Amino acid sequence: MQPWTPFLTAAILATAVPAVNAQVQAPAPSPSQPSQSIPDQKLDATAAALNQIADVKESYTKQIEATPSESDKQRLVDDANKALVKAVTDQGLSVEEYTSIMVVAQNDPMVRQKILQRMQPSK
Repeated sequence: MQPWTPFLTAAILATAVPAVNAQVQAPAPSPSQPSQSIPDQKLDATAAALNQIADVKESYTKQIEATPSESDKQRLVDDANKALVKAVTDQGLSVEEYTSIMVVAQNDPMVRQKILQRMQPSK
């Protein structure tokens, strides 16, 4: 494994998808905020963001693997993180909203299923 790979993975996960790949369990949603209260529009936006995040991650991972210079790799990691944030915000979500929805989805199979149903199949 390349020395930059863990950093890239950590950067990608920390910026955009912390709940999906978290190694520790996030707290369950509180009963006063039932998961079904997430509007369909937000679930649609989350699914669209996830599709874009997958594309960004794939694209930048290939570029970083093909780049010999460590400084160029770092620049690409920075660009990837910006692209990940843009993938979320372009859908009308803040990173905080996206993250909170992903935490709910991690803990609630119904919400997770709703998001997965909205995602487009991979190309």
